[in-house]
Amino acid sequence: MSFRKFVLPFFVAVLCLGQATWQAETNPPGVDWAGLTGAKKTAALRVMQTEQCDCGCNMKIAECRVKDPSCGDSKKLAKAVVKETVEGKDAAFIRADLKRIATEPPPTLDDETVKISLAGDPVRGPDNAKLTIVEFSDFQCPYCSKAVEEAKEVLRRFPKDVKLVFKQFPLDSHSDAEFGAEAALAAQAQGKFWEMHDLLYAGFPDLTKARVDAYARQLKLDMNRFHADLASHKYKARVQAEEKEGEDAGVAGTPTFFFNGRKFNQTFAAQSVVPVLKKDFGLKEN
Repeated sequence: MSFRKFVLPFFVAVLCLGQATWQAETNPPGVDWAGLTGAKKTAALRVMQTEQCDCGCNMKIAECRVKDPSCGDSKKLAKAVVKETVEGKDAAFIRADLKRIATEPPPTLDDETVKISLAGDPVRGPDNAKLTIVEFSDFQCPYCSKAVEEAKEVLRRFPKDVKLVFKQFPLDSHSDAEFGAEAALAAQAQGKFWEMHDLLYAGFPDLTKARVDAYARQLKLDMNRFHADLASHKYKARVQAEEKEGEDAGVAGTPTFFFNGRKFNQTFAAQSVVPVLKKDFGLKEN
C-alpha cells in the first residue's frame, strides 16, 4: 500500500473518532443537569448535539462544550436548553428560542458570579473598595495595551470605591507574552509590579530581553535576582495557574474583566464602564 493510500484512511478514521468522542459524551463539561433525568435529559442533550453554538466555531453546542469548555456562548445556550426542558418546553420551542438568544446582544454583565482567587495578586486601589475589578491580560495584546489608560481613568473617577487586580493570561499566539508575564511577576517580587506593568505596555509590543532588561535597570531592580528568576522560570507555574483560573472562569480572549466576579461583556472603556458602576453597583464618582 502506498503512503498516500495508508494516510488518507487513517486521517478519516481519526476525524470520525473525534466526532464519535463528543457525540458519545453524555455529560459535556460545565452543564448543570439539575432537575433533569432519564428521557428529559436525553432530549435536552439531543438538542445540544444538533443545534449550533453561536460563537462562530461552526460546532454544535455539545461539541463546543467538549472541545472548548471555556466558551461562554455554548455554556449559555446549554444552560438555556436545560432550563427550558425543566420548565416543560418541547424541543421545537427550545430550538426556536435558541435562535432568538443567538441574535440578542449580550448583557453588559453576566448574571453568573464566579469565584476568583486574589491571593498575592497585584492590586491598584484601596483594600476596602466596594468593587473589585479583576483583569485577565496579556502584555503583547493590542487591546490590553489600549485598556491601560481606560482602567486608570476608572480608578481616578472612583478612587475610594474601586480596586483593580491584575491576572496573567498570555496568549499562545503572542510569542513573547509569557516572558513578559514572568518578567512582571519577577518585578512584583521586588515591589515594582505596576511600574513594570506600565513600562511593558508603554513600549508595546516590544518584549525583547534587551528591552525588558532596560526597564528593570530603570526601576533599579536587583538585576542578579531578576535574571535568576527569569532563567529558572520561577513564576512559570504561577502564570499557568492564572491561565487555568481564567479559562475556568470563561476567559477566551484578552483583556477580560470581572466586576465582583461578574464577567463584563463590552469593550473596557471608561465611557462604557462608568454607567455600569453607577447603575449596577450604586457607585458615585468622588
